[in-house]
Amino acid sequence: MVFNIKKEERDIFERIALAADELSVDAYVVGGYVRDRLLARPSKDMDIVCIGSGIDLAKKVAAGLKPIPKVVVYSRFGTAMFKHRDLEVEFVGARKESYQFNSRKPTVENGTLEDDQNRRDFTINALAVSLNDYNYGEIIDPFKGIYHLEQKTIKTPLAPTKTFSDDPLRMLRAIRFASQLDFQIEEKTLKAIAKNKHRIRIVSAERIAIELNKIILSIQPSKGFKLLYNTGLLDIIFPEMSALQGVKVVKGRGHKDNFYHTLEVLDNISKNTDNLWLRWAAILHDIAKPNTQRFEEEHGWTFHGHEVVGAKMVPSIFKRFRLPLDHKMKYVKKLVRLHLRPISLTKENITDSAIRRLLFDAGDDIDDLMILCEADITSKNPKKVKKYLRNYELVRLKLKEVEEKDKIRNWQPPITGELIMDTFGISPSKNVGIIKDAIREAILDGDIPNDYDAAYQMMISQGLKLGLKPVA
Repeated sequence: MVFNIKKEERDIFERIALAADELSVDAYVVGGYVRDRLLARPSKDMDIVCIGSGIDLAKKVAAGLKPIPKVVVYSRFGTAMFKHRDLEVEFVGARKESYQFNSRKPTVENGTLEDDQNRRDFTINALAVSLNDYNYGEIIDPFKGIYHLEQKTIKTPLAPTKTFSDDPLRMLRAIRFASQLDFQIEEKTLKAIAKNKHRIRIVSAERIAIELNKIILSIQPSKGFKLLYNTGLLDIIFPEMSALQGVKVVKGRGHKDNFYHTLEVLDNISKNTDNLWLRWAAILHDIAKPNTQRFEEEHGWTFHGHEVVGAKMVPSIFKRFRLPLDHKMKYVKKLVRLHLRPISLTKENITDSAIRRLLFDAGDDIDDLMILCEADITSKNPKKVKKYLRNYELVRLKLKEVEEKDKIRNWQPPITGELIMDTFGISPSKNVGIIKDAIREAILDGDIPNDYDAAYQMMISQGLKLGLKPVA
């Protein structure tokens, strides 16, 4: 295993080593940076631990760099950081931590390198590389972290039950690293997560969401979600998703397991996009199926309206996870609500009217909607998959054709409410909405072209039907 570092990183190590020597303190690069470099993964975050004041060392290092970076000091935590070129370098004094049962915020005191490595969450994050003259470049590995990197194993340095009880967020981090790195969680460590799952309740929603989003952005996020489910954590942090699991059978007729189907859709979509919010749409597209599940004698299991009910669930889920309630939430909500529309178009003769309405409702998100729909194909029958994909390709071609002709995507009405009121000399009223709706429907149905003149003539005729007369 090779410690892969770039020249600019080597240069800053040498500067840190010089500054540490001038201050007569020992310094080490630790944690995630060491792990990622040993795995030949990119890393722009560098953590430096010194046996002394991290703030003093940061200032000393920064003073010797060109241009001199601004040092941001966090006195309360005894840390300091600066950005240099593409690197973000954080300095902290070695410390020892102890925890109260009802909080994941530790009591901190000065410590040794050994103390600092003992407080790390996993052996692969407890590695340190010396930046000191007497053993420069030596890897200090008290917990066989390099061996666990080679074995692709997540294991805690100390007893896992204490590690997770002290800071329950580490349970999510274990699963996140397993998902991101495609590692396995060591058996005792995994059992300790299941045993301590209830402790996750003391972790803030924001911190949970950060780890969850990193799992979602993994190359194969299903691995992380299966671990969340199998340890019982998913029941606590995301019960709506956990509720998707299982198959009910009535009179010998069952339905697919919507939890594992959702994970397949998530993995499928992850092959085609790094868009976090599109991946969230994949997670939530069937979220309302448990609420809409019905057994009908003639049809078997149905989930009528699950796309509408699911869209209504999106804001509350986002709010609970403290996810943004802005356009990102609205985007996910829209895709959940519309995810069946393209499917229905593959099962019937596609009319221009249906295509126009889909373009109108989806707007600029139509391409992402189609990516979601194609990811939703999880049949194990290759012939069916080929057929569905061919049908979606026909829908895509029709979307392009109709958009080029009718310009419905991000459609703006050619007739405004202000023009209607000025034309008929009326104030804001129900009649204005009736006329605007009639023009919109006529354009979407193809009864009139999408242009001003045709819309103006329809405005006049609709106004006359309502007993309105154009003012002179």
